[in-house]
Amino acid sequence: MTFRSALVDRLVAHDPALSRVRMGARVTLSILISIAALIAFHFLVTPLPSISYALAIVLSIEGGVAVRDRTPGEQLKTRLIGCAASLFCISLAALLEGYRLVADLAFLGVILAASLARVYGQRGFAVGMFAFISYFMGAYLKPTFAELPLAALGPLFAVTIGHLVRTFLFPEDWRRDLRAALKAMQGRVMDILVRLSVLSKEGRVTENDRTELRHMEEQLKDVVLMAEGLLPRQVDGTAHSDDDPVTALSMAIFDLHLSAESAIVQSLETPPPFVLVHAVISGDRDLAEKVAASTAVEKGGETARASAQALLWLQRSLQALGRAAGKEAGGLASIDDRVVDEPPTKPDFSWKNPLVRAAAQITIAAGIAMIFGLFLSRERWFWAVLTAFLTFNNTKSRGDAAIRAMQRSVGTALGIIIGLAAATLLAGHTVSTVILASACVFLAFYFLQVSYALLSFFVTIVLCLVYGLIGQLTLDVLLLRVEETMIGAVAGTFVAFVVFPASTRSNVDLALARWYDALGQLLDAARDGESRYRVIELSSRLDAAYRELTVAARPLGSAWSLVTRPGPIRQTLAMFLATSYWARIFAHDFAEAKKPLDPDVLTAIEEARAALSKAAARGSDCFATRKPRPVMAGNAAPAFRQGAAMGADRVANLLNRLYPA
Repeated sequence: MTFRSALVDRLVAHDPALSRVRMGARVTLSILISIAALIAFHFLVTPLPSISYALAIVLSIEGGVAVRDRTPGEQLKTRLIGCAASLFCISLAALLEGYRLVADLAFLGVILAASLARVYGQRGFAVGMFAFISYFMGAYLKPTFAELPLAALGPLFAVTIGHLVRTFLFPEDWRRDLRAALKAMQGRVMDILVRLSVLSKEGRVTENDRTELRHMEEQLKDVVLMAEGLLPRQVDGTAHSDDDPVTALSMAIFDLHLSAESAIVQSLETPPPFVLVHAVISGDRDLAEKVAASTAVEKGGETARASAQALLWLQRSLQALGRAAGKEAGGLASIDDRVVDEPPTKPDFSWKNPLVRAAAQITIAAGIAMIFGLFLSRERWFWAVLTAFLTFNNTKSRGDAAIRAMQRSVGTALGIIIGLAAATLLAGHTVSTVILASACVFLAFYFLQVSYALLSFFVTIVLCLVYGLIGQLTLDVLLLRVEETMIGAVAGTFVAFVVFPASTRSNVDLALARWYDALGQLLDAARDGESRYRVIELSSRLDAAYRELTVAARPLGSAWSLVTRPGPIRQTLAMFLATSYWARIFAHDFAEAKKPLDPDVLTAIEEARAALSKAAARGSDCFATRKPRPVMAGNAAPAFRQGAAMGADRVANLLNRLYPA
């Protein structure tokens, strides 16, 4: 395999639909084209002030990251509103420049308004970011009133070029992304099968094998969630009917995910015959069925038969997904037109809304950062405010805010070390500096959804390179940036923990309540005899709720938690993972069961419902309760597809083990 093909394979493995690549490319190209257009205007028409270029850069970034409307028309509307907010804030900053105290207080007012705008949803968030960053640049670069008409070219170019880049060069296309996700799913399953073939050949399973297969299972789950998220839905998340083409594809995705998970579980109990795994990989169904029914498998006992049957199920699921995906290639041509937009909701500015409390936190943190930042530097204090403001982006608890503040501080410090070295080595080489800066911009936003520390790292390198280009790169300036960043990080963390704190435990309570609710809806739908697709769809929601729970519980085991107990946290999450797995087994077997349901199944559902009510009443106490022993999704059941009652029994058993007697 060549280096190029290996790089492509690795890239696709971590970004199947190339959404992260498009994000990085959109931001990078928007910046480069906007700056090139402004430079052309500068030399061909009239010289431009530095604020024009600065606004073009920061608004190109916000346009690529914060604007998330579904259609190009809605995206353009958000950009235009954001552009108007940007022009207002720049004008306000210029108007108040001669009155420093008033200007600083106005900055806090802009921060409060920008934060409160999030109450209006994603568009409010984007417009708020446009407003905040524009006042920030205006206060930092201090444009005069005479420069404002030319300064307005920065936002106008950024909005126009950013929209053209996103609409025509890197357009949204859910069908393309869905096809890529389905292909990636099949590729991940093949990787799992290849690993199982190695186990079969060796005839034994080590702890490293278990760890690697669990990791591969998590990678498959990531792609499954991506594919399910790309399927067109109604407002309530459901498809139109059981005979809708989306329904067939959704169930095929679910079946492949569950069959792959079961194949891993059963193969870790007893590795299947090598010939059987090879037959599944090659798509030879006749040979696979022949091996599964052979005397050698029968002599292996119940676990060997379960392992063979799981692989046959996986083979059928792979073929079914291929058929469903082929059918959908033409069948989804008009499905997007049938998606119903979510009706607008009335904005909630009450104190009960966590976004309102967060707006107060952000403003107070910015005020503290401003005061201490001014003590350090009258000219560079803006960095402290910027860090305090960004500390609260995409955080739901004080633990999240603390982790984000730490990531920004570490990323900035490391970025300065590397950036200083790079800027020094490239001094006098303008073209090389611009190329490296462009690459770092791409990498910063490629890793945006993966690591905030990496985003801060690459952005800091870009700043170092820019300072080098304009001749302002000094060690004192870079150290001041680190100090101001630390001030902002400490201010944000302090406010997150002291002022209207949203504890990690309360956030976990909310996420856990959503998981319990999803499980309850699944059990109720089965008990009430709802359609098989409805039960499968609710199972997928349960899986998504588990993912939200893992994110919410992440700070509990971190160093920011007052009581760090990573072992019990992971153990409890493993029990919820196992319960989600058996709920999916139950949903699958329910979909294939005859109606009406057997009395044993109904009894098992009621027992699971009772265990659910008991566990839900105690909230997140389970994370502080000692468990008898670790539980994984698969080690609770060597048996395979013994009916819907078995899945419900396992669910009840695992829920009862959350609070052992």
